[in-house]
Amino acid sequence: MKTSLDKGKIKILLLEGVHQSAVDAFRGDGYTRVDCHAKSLSEADLLAAARDAFFVGIRSGTQLTAGFFEQARRLVGVGCFCIGVNQVDLDAAQARGIPVFNAPFSNTRSVAELVLAEAILLLRGIPYRSGMAKRGVWIKTATESHEARGRCLGIVGYGHIGSQVSVLAEALGMQVIYYDIETKLALGNARPVPSLDALLEAALVVTLHVPETPQTSGMIGAAQLARMRRGSHLINASRGTVVDIPALAEALRSKHLAGAAVDVYPAEPRSAAEEFVSPLREFDNVILTPHVGGSTEEAQESIGAEVAGKLIRYSNNGSTLSAVNFPEVSLPEHPGKHRLLHIHRNQPGVLSEINAVFSELRLNIAAQYLQTNMRIGYVVIDIDPEDRAGTLEIRRRLKKVAGTLRTRILY
Repeated sequence: MKTSLDKGKIKILLLEGVHQSAVDAFRGDGYTRVDCHAKSLSEADLLAAARDAFFVGIRSGTQLTAGFFEQARRLVGVGCFCIGVNQVDLDAAQARGIPVFNAPFSNTRSVAELVLAEAILLLRGIPYRSGMAKRGVWIKTATESHEARGRCLGIVGYGHIGSQVSVLAEALGMQVIYYDIETKLALGNARPVPSLDALLEAALVVTLHVPETPQTSGMIGAAQLARMRRGSHLINASRGTVVDIPALAEALRSKHLAGAAVDVYPAEPRSAAEEFVSPLREFDNVILTPHVGGSTEEAQESIGAEVAGKLIRYSNNGSTLSAVNFPEVSLPEHPGKHRLLHIHRNQPGVLSEINAVFSELRLNIAAQYLQTNMRIGYVVIDIDPEDRAGTLEIRRRLKKVAGTLRTRILY
């Protein structure tokens, strides 16, 4: 697809070691100006690198703030090469007509496999036995060591990852129950329970798979931990703010919980040079991993291809399917036409003003696509071919439409 701006001039900034599959996807589509960095950048370096970038790709270690979007004037799209998007000020991006894309499915299997492995290790008491063996203590006993088969696994949040954990756990012969604030179709023999408390009281292993929201912040605190069965285990591979870490440490110290596995934390080191600090470090019966639930080579390769593909489709034809902060439009190819994009505040009269521009210029609209959310509207207009000067005049007039946030001549 030939775009109005030569693809070789479109700078794509990729940070934090985004997988080579993303680089290959961009270059394979003709985008040759791909600037890659193995680590996140300081705020000043990030602003300097992004000042002339059209697309920015990040993982979880880079914060894109309102101030960043204010200064990255050329930016038209953001790719989060991960599941979460809480590191991006989505409202600020939306207010400037910038869609944000992520990869909500690509590392599902990786996280699910880690959780299941941790459940097995915790039930067998392996973390404690391993720690003691390293200090020369030989604990060869079946006491407090259990098979996964027949044990009850409680899943909090039955979305993409939670349901995948459910399938894998049931294949091992575990009894699976789950709780979700929304009604979800059970897979296999998994059973929904009516409340979080009911799940905590029934499960021997509880695993958390919820997003970071005001409602989930601190949702597992002292009261919830007290409701869990004595000798049970907690796994958190969702978000660091979901579990009250001091309360968890106390539940382990009192031996109310037999063990835990934690992959995410309220505060995490920015690099390997910074010390990881947590009260959970004192416990041999706790598995601590450095936020690697989705960090497998297979997942990163899949994420790279998925998010790069979404950015390429938006750049090439304006499609915004699966954008997290933007009206979703899936657009067909329309060969032989000019395509223009108009992003505006969602207010009355905008579409009629847009159409008036084409009417005044006596131009035929071959196709028009409109989608809105509560705050913004997104219009894609295909018109019969005009000379370059004519297309630029159309864009100049569209910019004057009340409520306009951004316009683009796509091709």
